[in-house]
Amino acid sequence: MHPVNRDSLPHIVACITKLFRQKIFTRLTYWLCRWWGIDIASDCVFDGLPYFYRCPGSQIYIGCRCRFNSSKKSNLIGINHSCMISTLREKTIIEIGGGCGFSGTVIGAEKQVVLGKNVRCGANTIITDTDWHTDDPGTGKATAVIIEDDVWLGVNAVVLKGVTIGKGTIIGANSVVTASLPAGVVAAGNPAKVIREIKLAVCK
Repeated sequence: MHPVNRDSLPHIVACITKLFRQKIFTRLTYWLCRWWGIDIASDCVFDGLPYFYRCPGSQIYIGCRCRFNSSKKSNLIGINHSCMISTLREKTIIEIGGGCGFSGTVIGAEKQVVLGKNVRCGANTIITDTDWHTDDPGTGKATAVIIEDDVWLGVNAVVLKGVTIGKGTIIGANSVVTASLPAGVVAAGNPAKVIREIKLAVCK
C-alpha cells in the first residue's frame, strides 16, 4: 500500500473508483445474464457493461473468475468498444472456461466457439466462427473455433472460422489467425504463422 501523499493520491483515488465501478457493473451484468438466459458461474468481474445477444435455442456459458473490460478506462492500452458476445442461430454454443480475461473482445458464433481455461484476450480481439453475411449465398459454412487452455491473444488479434489454437500458444498483436496452430508456439502475422516454439523451464 502506497503512503497517502500528493504523489500517490491520484493513483489511490483511481483504484478506489475502479473498484466501485466494477461492483456496480458486475451486479448489472449478472442481472443482464439472467435476462438473456446466459449461464454464468460465480466470481466473474465486469468493468463496464458488455453487450449480449443470445438467439433463442442457443447456449452461452461463462465459467468462473472471468474478467471483462468494457469501459474505455478499464484497460489503458485502449478499448474501442464493449465486450460483445452473441449467438446467431438456434443450437449455437459459446462456451468460455474459467479464469479467462477479455478487453473489448468480440465473440460471435453461428455454430460453436469454445474457449478453454485461462484464455487471455488483448484489447479489441475478435473470435468468430462465421463470415457473418448469412444472407449471402457466396459465403462458406460456419465452422467451429476451439481455443485451448492458457492461450494468449495479442491486442487486435482476429481468430477466424475453423481454427483450433493449441494449449499455451501466444498470438502476436494485430495477427489474423486463418488456420489451426499447434500447442506451445508463438505465432504472428496476417495470416498468422508459427515463429518459434515456447520452451518451458523444467524444474529438477
